[in-house]
Amino acid sequence: MNKEVALRCPTCKTLVTADDEFFPFCSDRCRLIDLGKWASGGYRISSPVLDPDVLEGLNPGGGRPKDDDDGS
Repeated sequence: MNKEVALRCPTCKTLVTADDEFFPFCSDRCRLIDLGKWASGGYRISSPVLDPDVLEGLNPGGGRPKDDDDGS
């Protein structure tokens, strides 16, 4: 049971298979258009992650979470 992966090119919506050279894009042109949108700020992450399961254990100050045992 071997299913072939097929998606639509994010730029022009042409059907693309996983075997195509520029997957997930249909061509180098569409890949460069997409890269240009990222570089110019055309794409943005819409909102912060608010899922408690993802946020659990993260240190709000950045860096690694501190251990309860400080080693002394």
